[in-house]
Amino acid sequence: MTEPILRLLIAVLIGGLIGLDRAYRGRAAGFRTHILVCLASALLMLLMDFQWEMIPSKHAESVRVDPTRMAQGIMTGIGFLGAGVIMQDKMIVRGLTTAASIWITSAIGIVVGAGFYLAAAWCTVLVLVTLTVFNRMIDMMPTRQYARLTVSFNRDESLSPNQVESMVREYQATVSSFSHKLESEGKVIAYQMIIHTKETSNFSAIARHFLALQQVRGFHLWPLGE
Repeated sequence: MTEPILRLLIAVLIGGLIGLDRAYRGRAAGFRTHILVCLASALLMLLMDFQWEMIPSKHAESVRVDPTRMAQGIMTGIGFLGAGVIMQDKMIVRGLTTAASIWITSAIGIVVGAGFYLAAAWCTVLVLVTLTVFNRMIDMMPTRQYARLTVSFNRDESLSPNQVESMVREYQATVSSFSHKLESEGKVIAYQMIIHTKETSNFSAIARHFLALQQVRGFHLWPLGE
């Protein structure tokens, strides 16, 4: 039977194409992971599609099957794999795009396993365009870059909130939220804020400015985003 082999080979090809983009970007789930995800999905759908060959003809009329239940089980299992590549480091969340690529690769594998080659081919093209062309478009767009900024001072040497915001604005950044709290039994005051700018280099300039101030007791700046 050449049809099952053809479907499995197509699944390997499609999984590899999507995985190449993730591998190129140094993601944990790369080339081989996407191949295995797509191949496994196609294999399980093949089992559903060709299960009639395992059922004796005399019992065929009494057997009722629903291929979509296999697809539901596959997608549930892939959810655990996708969650495994999402990482959170303090305020930074990474891996959402890779998790989504694993999920869509599994879906394409299901479609290939069911024999819908044209739909799988079109979906693969759209996925590759999304991961490559759209990624470059986003880099060219004047998008806002967000970061979480925390600056702490000794309470008797602290700058006012207006002074801190003014320093941030000097480097073409905007404060979108501002709060403060007391630490070390009230001896230290910490200002916490979310700032945004159009150039990530402004974050470096802000960091150098605050680190050069003698009054600064503590400083943290975490870029937010993928």
